[in-house]
Amino acid sequence: MPVEIELFGFFAPVLLLVLVACVFAFIALDLLLARWGVYRLAWHPGLFRVALFAVLFCGVALLVQRT
Repeated sequence: MPVEIELFGFFAPVLLLVLVACVFAFIALDLLLARWGVYRLAWHPGLFRVALFAVLFCGVALLVQRT
């Protein structure tokens, strides 16, 4: 896995691109879970959201690192 990628003339770490992609995926997933009412079942919805983002980001980062 390359550590940096040239993007519009500057070098960006790969994890920055993974982070941006995960933010967009998290927003879509968050809206979907809120519409389904999943957060009513969680003990602490804010903590659940943070944990969901952490799992999503770490999972994608580990998948990117493997390749």
